[in-house]
Amino acid sequence: MPQFFLNKRLIILLISIIVLVALVGFSLRDRENASWPEQFVKDVVGFGENIISKPVSFVANVTGNVSSLKNTYKENEELKKRLEKVAQLESDVADLEKENKDLKSTLKIPASIRDYKSINASVISRNPNNWNDQVELDKGTNDGVKPDMAVVTPAGLIGKVTTAGAKSSTVELVSSVDVKNRVSASVQGKDRAFGIINGYNADSKLLELTQLPYDMTFKKGQKVVTSGLGGKFPAGIYIGTIQKVETDKMGLSQTASLKTGADLYDLNHVIVLDRSVQSGSSDDGGN
Repeated sequence: MPQFFLNKRLIILLISIIVLVALVGFSLRDRENASWPEQFVKDVVGFGENIISKPVSFVANVTGNVSSLKNTYKENEELKKRLEKVAQLESDVADLEKENKDLKSTLKIPASIRDYKSINASVISRNPNNWNDQVELDKGTNDGVKPDMAVVTPAGLIGKVTTAGAKSSTVELVSSVDVKNRVSASVQGKDRAFGIINGYNADSKLLELTQLPYDMTFKKGQKVVTSGLGGKFPAGIYIGTIQKVETDKMGLSQTASLKTGADLYDLNHVIVLDRSVQSGSSDDGGN
């Protein structure tokens, strides 16, 4: 009897192995439709995953929405504070401008080198052969545009008007290779330093600010603006920031490389500045 049961167990084991191998082979063969056991298992597993995934996704979405709502609330509060500051600054500026105007009128002080009138214009053409040198504007003498007027974008100075027709004008960019294209500038800081924008490196796309005092220290990031001392440009027009400074070969002055505030490569809408007061030109001949 024991021998019989032993053989019976062996037979059952062999049959089970054969059935298992057959099922594995059946499941691995190429076919379009799954068998009903496979489909049943898939349906059960899919149903379970669906039950679990929906609540998890719901909780995750709710948590994400709450987090986004908190971030939006914080950003909204920060923007409100900034708007309040901007409104206050605008109010202060308006008050100061009125007070300044009244004081000038009372003391009979002439307009300063910062005064100018804005003339909006658009770039209508740009020659690919002298892309870094000139642009043509759609405003001319009929609109009040005259040679030597500064031209800017909201980001900073781009150049000056060289010739003006009745309905159009030509602007020489600060990136021009013309050695006569110089701009009188000053470096902002505790102690102001003056120099001349005189050159442009097409490879590094940086302006050269020359004739800086040899005994002063300059740092990367310092802002450079027009000085207004050249007699043509208003003072305080943003030009760019210092990237590096080198002493000249003679050791008598320093030259700074500037990254322009305005994008000289992509110019569309610009502003021509009509300086209200023309002071005498400085010795450097700059703008």
